[in-house]
Amino acid sequence: MFTLQDTEQLHKLMEENSHNAALIKKLLDSHQFALSRISHEIRNPLTTLSSTLQLIEKQHPEVSDYAHWSNIREDIDFMEKLLEELSLYNNGNRLQKRLIHTSDFLKHTVLSFASASADDPIEFTAEIDQNLCPIRGDATKLRQLFLNLLRNALEATSHKGKIHLKATQESHHIIIKITDNGCGIPASHLPDIFTPFTTYKDNGTGLGLAIVKSIAEAHKGSVSVTSVPFQGTTFTVMLPIEDYRH
Repeated sequence: MFTLQDTEQLHKLMEENSHNAALIKKLLDSHQFALSRISHEIRNPLTTLSSTLQLIEKQHPEVSDYAHWSNIREDIDFMEKLLEELSLYNNGNRLQKRLIHTSDFLKHTVLSFASASADDPIEFTAEIDQNLCPIRGDATKLRQLFLNLLRNALEATSHKGKIHLKATQESHHIIIKITDNGCGIPASHLPDIFTPFTTYKDNGTGLGLAIVKSIAEAHKGSVSVTSVPFQGTTFTVMLPIEDYRH
C-alpha cells in the first residue's frame, strides 16, 4: 500500500508535466479501485459469517460459554472495523465539496461528541470563534476528521480528564486545536504516528490518524501534533481559507 509520503511524492511528480499527471492519476485510480475491490470481496463473506454466528448464538445461547467463542466474535468485529477504516482511508481524498458555515459546522460537531461522551467522566469544553469564514469542503469527511481526533483524546484521558477544542482564524487559515490532559505520546512514536497501520493501542487498526491526515491534506490543509508524556496532547488542524473561495 502507498503511504501518505508516497502519495505526496507522486503528486509532486504530477505537477511537473501533463504526461506525468495523466499517467500517475491512472495509477492512483487503479490503486484505489483495487483496494476497494479487495475490501468488498472480503467484507461480503465476513458479514455472512458474522450473521451466522449471531444466529447460532440466538438459537443456542449456551455457545456463548464455549471456550474461545467470545474471542472469535471479537476477531470478526475487529476485521469488520479494519475493512471499514481501510475503505475510509482509501477514499479519504475523494471529496464532495459544498459551502460550509464553519462556526455552525464545528458547533454541531462538538455537540454530537458531547452527547456521545455524556456518560464519560471527562470535562469537555469548546471555544469556537463566532465569525469564522465559510469554507468549501466535504462536511462528512471533515466531521469524521474532528470526531476521530476527539475520540482519540477521550481514549487518552482517564477519570476527571479534560478535553478542549479551540477554533480560531489567523490570516488565511482556520485553525482548530484539540487538547487533552491525558497520557501523552512518547517522543519516539511521534514521527510515524500518521503512518498507515502504525498503532500503539490495543486493538487499534493503525488507520485512524492516517485517515485524519488524508482528509486534511485532501482539503489542502494539514494536521500536526505536540505531546508530553503524562501531561497531554494537542492536535492542530489548519485549513486554508484562500483555496475555498475559488
